[in-house]
Amino acid sequence: MSDAQPSPQPPTAESRQTPSGFNRRTALKVLGAAVGVAAFAKAAEPLARWASDQSLEEFLREHYKELSPERLAEILAYHEAKTKEEYGAEVTITDDAPLPGVKFGYALNLSVCNGCRNCAQACHEENNHDRASRNSYIRVLEMDKGSLDLEGGSAHYHHPLPHEDKYYLPVQCQQCDNPPCVHACPVEATWKQEDGIVVVDYNWCIGCRYCAAACPYHARRFNWKKPRVPADEIHPDQGYLSNRMRPQGVIEKCTFCLHRTRRGRLPACLEACPTGARVFGNLLDPASDIRWVLDNKRVFVLKEDLGTKPRFFYFFDK
Repeated sequence: MSDAQPSPQPPTAESRQTPSGFNRRTALKVLGAAVGVAAFAKAAEPLARWASDQSLEEFLREHYKELSPERLAEILAYHEAKTKEEYGAEVTITDDAPLPGVKFGYALNLSVCNGCRNCAQACHEENNHDRASRNSYIRVLEMDKGSLDLEGGSAHYHHPLPHEDKYYLPVQCQQCDNPPCVHACPVEATWKQEDGIVVVDYNWCIGCRYCAAACPYHARRFNWKKPRVPADEIHPDQGYLSNRMRPQGVIEKCTFCLHRTRRGRLPACLEACPTGARVFGNLLDPASDIRWVLDNKRVFVLKEDLGTKPRFFYFFDK
């Protein structure tokens, strides 16, 4: 299949602008000035890998926010065909818009989480992560009881669960109301949508990883190589800004499974939890489960002092 699509001629790389008038060429100049010639050469290595996994049509694509409905429909069809060609899998890619009157939040009961990591496995499968890397948007930290020192927790434990002297702290994107990752991106490839979910335009990301450095929760992942997933393991229900197949050299992150949750379903990690530790819902709905937790439990957020205003809450029963 040819990469060329029957669509209007896209603008040149020099003229393409982000919504604020900041183009990629300008961004690369800023990066070069900021880190110096030698360091910039090192920082630019991911860009070469990124470019090698992008067709000319993809590289010259408009920013997501600039796409007309007709152009977006063409792009969705393009990626469905590309997934079939490259992975041998039939998929459906949609673009689910934020729902009016909805602001999503997540809560986790640390008293009942047993550290099984079923949530991380479900995330791995739902989001079409590279199989060899065992990547997931969720890290489950084994913590000493009485401690909240994230640096002291371990994501690498191999013994019967749960351990009596430990508790388990799953960490993923906190979907911050004041997201430092968004502020750090030099090309506006990541932003917060109306329902509070922070997304990434994979075809606009330049792979600089500034967002990953800015995130205090280690919640972003970089594709050092093109994800490899067997055709029969690719999740066919995909979202353009969530779990579609990502190219090499770009950043990705948890999106609260927006391709599910914006259709009234629950996140894959929640459905996989065997203990009922996870609670998800609309923070603006007074009858929602998440609202009940916030109104009746003593909740806390991670690294509150940083002012990121997470919408991922934790609590203990006692």
